[in-house]
Amino acid sequence: MHRLRVVSVAVAAAVALWAQARPEPVSSGAQLLTFHSSVDDSDQPYAVYLPETPAPGRKYPLVISLHSEESSYLLNLRQALGVSRPGAAVPADMRLFPAVRGIDYIVACPSARGSMGYRGIAEKDVYDVLDDLERRFPIDPARIYLTGVSMGGAGALRLALTRPDVWAGVAPVAAYDPPGADELAGNALNLPVRLYQGEHDPLVPVEIARAWQRRLLDAEAPAGYVEFPTVRHNAWDFAYRADAVYAWFDKQRRNLFPERVRFTTRSYRYAGAHWVHIDGLTPGERASIDARRFGPTEVRVETEGVDGFTLALDRVISTVTIDGSALRLRPAATISFQKIAGRWQRGNFTPAGKRPGAEGPIAEAVAARHIYVYGTVGASTAEELDARRLVAETASRWSTPPRSRLALTLPVKADSAVTPEDLDSADLVLFGTSQTNQIIANLAPSLPLALDPGAADYGLLFIAPAGKHYVLVSSGLPWWTGADESRGGGDPFAPRQLRLLQTFSDYILFKGSLSNVVAEGRFDRNWKVPTAAASKLGCRSAESPAHPLSCIQ
Repeated sequence: MHRLRVVSVAVAAAVALWAQARPEPVSSGAQLLTFHSSVDDSDQPYAVYLPETPAPGRKYPLVISLHSEESSYLLNLRQALGVSRPGAAVPADMRLFPAVRGIDYIVACPSARGSMGYRGIAEKDVYDVLDDLERRFPIDPARIYLTGVSMGGAGALRLALTRPDVWAGVAPVAAYDPPGADELAGNALNLPVRLYQGEHDPLVPVEIARAWQRRLLDAEAPAGYVEFPTVRHNAWDFAYRADAVYAWFDKQRRNLFPERVRFTTRSYRYAGAHWVHIDGLTPGERASIDARRFGPTEVRVETEGVDGFTLALDRVISTVTIDGSALRLRPAATISFQKIAGRWQRGNFTPAGKRPGAEGPIAEAVAARHIYVYGTVGASTAEELDARRLVAETASRWSTPPRSRLALTLPVKADSAVTPEDLDSADLVLFGTSQTNQIIANLAPSLPLALDPGAADYGLLFIAPAGKHYVLVSSGLPWWTGADESRGGGDPFAPRQLRLLQTFSDYILFKGSLSNVVAEGRFDRNWKVPTAAASKLGCRSAESPAHPLSCIQ
């Protein structure tokens, strides 16, 4: 009787550990869960597979899998577990999920709003799912893996290269080429990568995967490659068969303190990996650091485009050589450095002006919670007010043909309806000028640019910090005017509006349409128009009082 009670207590403890804060019982197998998103105050779904109820105190490995374009997280869970059937219907009722054997992993598939790539809001969803899983279940932090198919394969590769110390391994399958990720190959120095590809893939040419393996190997990253002869785009039917991906995951563990760290970035959003953090850079320009431990107390560092960095090691160091200059220091495990007048010295670099969370570019204003705001000031008729509202509503409609509907609701408000809570919690996309939008008028003294309200044939779009958040100001012609004929680039899977915004830097001024751009670029580190760019913009001055643009210097 006593033995039975001890066993019962142990089982109850295991179930409690498995469920943690969940109010309802949790069983093994496939099921649907949700997390609450701060982007639009919605409950977003994801599919998850749980192995058998764990032993007390055991931590489980986790695989996050990203679905393909025009597909779903429900199908992707089947694909990732090797139980999908080509052409078969995928019921939402998880009780009809096929039996899974031999996979002792938690496997989770985010919805990520549908087909919109894995940047901005969709990227945030992936990490929100990871946070939610770690709150609910006993996850082993050294065994968190990433995979994905097609669009999801590209997303997996990009997410892994921008935050390589989160993952113990990444397995992209039939992955599209993620735009702009090639310069990040060296970030995978300590991240095992295995690419899977069909030889005769008609959508993703096999040369893409081959080139990525060569690129990673040239960067000294541990990159494997599996190519399936005669297979087309459905490489996942073979990559996940017989638990092949999981057998490879079994061999990978995250190394918190590798001997060498290399990291390249253009943004404070992705500022370091493992024991290296870049504290100072110029947003938009390439910054890289290569740090290596030598012996028990020395580190050697090479930098490019870096103004400050921190080393946080698991043991004390007393000598740091930076760009060839040796600095002997009081021994410490965590040490910061800054460059002053071209020379490195010990000290904390504190960015001013552009800084983490306030660095641009334009697409950052729509990467999290944001509100589209039209102006009501001076609207003399209901028709004029409706026209202003329609512009804001057009910008907020990310679910447009030919894409399927996104699980995303972006609010539109009048300037008079924006609350203090909105200002405190959201980025704002503001339409109009200081003469038509009260919020722009309130912010005008601190904004770097302003368009004359009479410049009817111009369009101006720029991003700027405002308190804890961004404002994105659209004055004159809407930023999408003429985009279909003149603008390419951006993530190929992003909604049309977001994809266009991804092609802009910090500001753009055009006349008539985007086919006639007057100037575009990045603000300097103080959020001002650079001197060289100001002459190109030809901002209003005593010499040119009729110019449509004002620049605050």
